Amino acid sequence: MTTQPAAGASRLKEQGMSVTLPTQEKIVFSQVDKLFASPSKTGDQVRALVGLDLTVHKSEIVSIVGPTGCGKSTALNMVAGFDAPTNGSLRLDGKAIVKPGPDRAVVFQQAALFPWMNVLENITFGIKSRGVAKEQYMASAEKLIRAVGLNGFEKHFPYQISGGMQQRVQIARALISNPEVLLMDEPFGALDYQTRILMQQLLLELWREFKPTILFITHDVTEAIYISDRVIVMGARPGRVKLEVAVEEPKPRSLDFLTSELFTGLEHQILETVQHEATASHAAH
Repeated sequence: MTTQPAAGASRLKEQGMSVTLPTQEKIVFSQVDKLFASPSKTGDQVRALVGLDLTVHKSEIVSIVGPTGCGKSTALNMVAGFDAPTNGSLRLDGKAIVKPGPDRAVVFQQAALFPWMNVLENITFGIKSRGVAKEQYMASAEKLIRAVGLNGFEKHFPYQISGGMQQRVQIARALISNPEVLLMDEPFGALDYQTRILMQQLLLELWREFKPTILFITHDVTEAIYISDRVIVMGARPGRVKLEVAVEEPKPRSLDFLTSELFTGLEHQILETVQHEATASHAAH
């Protein structure tokens, strides 16, 4: 694994801009391997992850990028409790993750809303199904609806709103239980470019208010740099950390950051590593 300081970090310090990353460990992968049975029925196993070491700190936003099949989503699913390591350990707040829990919420690429429920009903479905009384969650629901910009759309059904608005519903649904960890698997991948930028800005605004720990999976290097405290590049399968880069730009970030020397330096460094790993992946298969 190679850890690099963000290009331009010293320039930021000269200008008196300090960047302090969180230090309390939240999610810790220690020498994690993940093997799956091969679909070829030969008895072989597919090694999705090998020796994965990764720490995500409390209230930190960490994005994972890498070539297709490198184990990005596999790692996220294990944190969610949907799957378990074959070897090694995976801990949340020092305790082994053995199942899903309300302290973690997952946002997928497709919103997967209930078509027969309106926006408010979709947002409150999960917390309501856990037996929480309406008077206990309605204030939070109303606050989140305002926070994600869905005022006036509470009674609309999913087919009546855009894809970007559907993702806003999914994010509000994830946040209503006040999870400590938000797990996002390419949540903006199906959106058009302009909507995607708006959703990235919204995510940073929500992070500023609620301060969840966010593990974010994406194929988009620009997106990863723009929203993250750190970007992790996974190697070609079997996945492991090949590069770890700190993004030493204070949040919230303006769109001007996308054309800054700091940004372009990070983008070149990360893209070079991703391309190298993608080439290695194709050569191996």
